[in-house]
Amino acid sequence: MNRLALAALGVVGVLAVAGGYLTPHDPLHQDPELALRGLSWTHPLGTDYLGRDVLSRLIAGTGTTVVAAIESVGVGLLLGVAPGLASLWLGRGVEWVLLRAADALMTLPFIVFAVAVTGILGNGLPQAMVAIGMLFAPLFFRVTRAAGLSLTRAQYVEAAALFGASRTRILRTHVWGKVLPTVAVTAAQATGGALLAVSSLTFLGIGVQPPAPTWGGVLASDLGFLAQQPWAPLIPAALIALTVAALNTLADDRNLNAARG
Repeated sequence: MNRLALAALGVVGVLAVAGGYLTPHDPLHQDPELALRGLSWTHPLGTDYLGRDVLSRLIAGTGTTVVAAIESVGVGLLLGVAPGLASLWLGRGVEWVLLRAADALMTLPFIVFAVAVTGILGNGLPQAMVAIGMLFAPLFFRVTRAAGLSLTRAQYVEAAALFGASRTRILRTHVWGKVLPTVAVTAAQATGGALLAVSSLTFLGIGVQPPAPTWGGVLASDLGFLAQQPWAPLIPAALIALTVAALNTLADDRNLNAARG
């Protein structure tokens, strides 16, 4: 399963990087005469209601969807990991404030918060992903804090402090290397959640405006014509589900290896 997951993510990665060169047709080209055509050699996944090639739109939308998900996870890492470590070393007052801030962010619903942020900052995918990343921050904060909590009382860390090592050196040398694997596993799981969030937002038309292709946008357009093409929504939905499943499989495998280790 691990190899299958890696292979699936490898394909998605190639499409994200080089998708613009691999599309068999222009993903934005409209041909009303070809609207809602079924599967064929020319259009392997059919066409949408404007006659655009669905396969080309899914390939072209991979880069936007994946980059947006990575952006939100990156924001969550930046806002969660450093405060998670800081809460262990900067005293009870800082710890209390950071814990309460994390609790407050955890109560906010993803979609509603993203809609509110894009309403204030403008309807763009970077703005929406910053909002989603802020809501991922408590996850990284708590994981980092939990992973580092036992290390603060480890004998070699106390010995390093007694010998005059600075907090920065202790964190860099003795703590970060042991926290990093846990953070990496959490990032893989969060990326799956971020893909679902991106797809949900673009499904609603938030972040990316038509005609720009995204996985969620293709799914939304297909759902409007179920009577003509009842099979069409299954294709983008399967692409989203398989990618998320591959990420979760890798994360679960790493968790299992860590537990055995």
